[in-house]
Amino acid sequence: MKLIKINEQPERGVSHNAKVRKRVMVGPGVVQGITNYSRAVFPPGEKAAEHLHEDMAEVFTCESGCGEIRVNDVGYVFSAGTTVVVGPGEVHEIINSGSANLVVTYFGVLAD
Repeated sequence: MKLIKINEQPERGVSHNAKVRKRVMVGPGVVQGITNYSRAVFPPGEKAAEHLHEDMAEVFTCESGCGEIRVNDVGYVFSAGTTVVVGPGEVHEIINSGSANLVVTYFGVLAD
């Protein structure tokens, strides 16, 4: 059993944009098959630029704020209560197009 308090985790920039800050609650090797479980805060106008992962899927849930998630060059509204699953090899990016912080909880799952 592990007990993790998100506000006690160190804050760092995401690899795609250091202005987007994240706290990793579960890192690699803690739960088999899960690469990370994190929460990221996107200030207004910031984004995690388009990229893909050949070896994993990612699941993103918008906690608060509003923005856009683009998957394979198609944009979708990304607002509180929305979850998006991105498969291995799918190009994706998240953009905060709103006026408040966009808060996203996400995890990665290794592909079979």
